[in-house]
Amino acid sequence: MSTPVRPNQTTTTPAQKPFVPYTKAPEKKPASESSQAFLFDKENYMWMIAGVALIFIGFMLMSGGKSANPHEFHYEEIYSFRRITLAPIVVLLGFVVEVFAIMKRPNDAADQAV
Repeated sequence: MSTPVRPNQTTTTPAQKPFVPYTKAPEKKPASESSQAFLFDKENYMWMIAGVALIFIGFMLMSGGKSANPHEFHYEEIYSFRRITLAPIVVLLGFVVEVFAIMKRPNDAADQAV
């Protein structure tokens, strides 16, 4: 019993292999023309590092004010301009820099969009 042969189907015997036409391997693109693009550029990461540094500096400005005697309260030391005004401004400035670093387009993407 043999199986019926369809009109477009060829039969092969175990000694015979089906003909496979030669196909050329696809050319590899250079790394610069790769379809994979990074989300952020080196400049974006530099802005992010600057933002984290500003946030860290702001928290360092907020620290301190501990008294040697826990029963004494130094109003001028706790509520100084540095801790109440300057440090929160520096921290918020750091967060603004972080948002800018995330939203900034890499140079390659900005050139292609124009």
